[in-house]
Amino acid sequence: MSKFLLFILTFSFFLTSYAQEDQITFSEALGLHLDKYKKHADKAYRTQNMERADFLFDSLVDYGLKGTRLDNFKVKDLRKKPVHLDEFKKPVYLTTYASWIVPTEGEIPALNKLAEKYGEQVDFVMLFWDDHRTTKKLAKNYHENIIVLYVDEMQNNSPYVVKMMKHSLGLPTSFLLDKNKKILDIRRKISHPYGIEFEKSFDLNYDSLSSALSLLLIDDSSRYSTAEESNVP
Repeated sequence: MSKFLLFILTFSFFLTSYAQEDQITFSEALGLHLDKYKKHADKAYRTQNMERADFLFDSLVDYGLKGTRLDNFKVKDLRKKPVHLDEFKKPVYLTTYASWIVPTEGEIPALNKLAEKYGEQVDFVMLFWDDHRTTKKLAKNYHENIIVLYVDEMQNNSPYVVKMMKHSLGLPTSFLLDKNKKILDIRRKISHPYGIEFEKSFDLNYDSLSSALSLLLIDDSSRYSTAEESNVP
């Protein structure tokens, strides 16, 4: 049996076992799967086998993390006030980011366009691993419908959040959450060569983000329809 197949079967076994119990959290699922994933993924990155690395990441998400509930982590908003993730009542498009990551030309404009269009249906959240001053400056690039939060690692007051949300899966990573904070998917941002024309970069990012958002919109729509049907006499 190949190591890949054994890897997937291991994920499936644990996910099936816990599905019979109460819904487990994202951090609990990471505790089960992360060490095994990192062992294989580190080797793939060392040998520059990006196809294998992508396969391992997708396997971790599909068989180990989807369906878990994101922990009610505490972070801060631009007023330096504590914010718990459970405070968001809509489906959530949450992206972890940092100032040292260079966005592609069309990335932020595409996100802003979608936030403008779907801001009433989805909570768009950018979580930066930076200090308050840096995050406040970066926030000016985003549409008013995008909620900008941060975790300042130098203050070392949220080590658990940092470990789970940053060091486990890397940056940038997007979490697609339903209203109850169940993880519908976890994705990495689209990559393309720098220097391509703005229109092409915008279209690539817009299509990728739209594909992710469709999961949230479809899930929310189906929940709404089900609720309506249950109220029909």
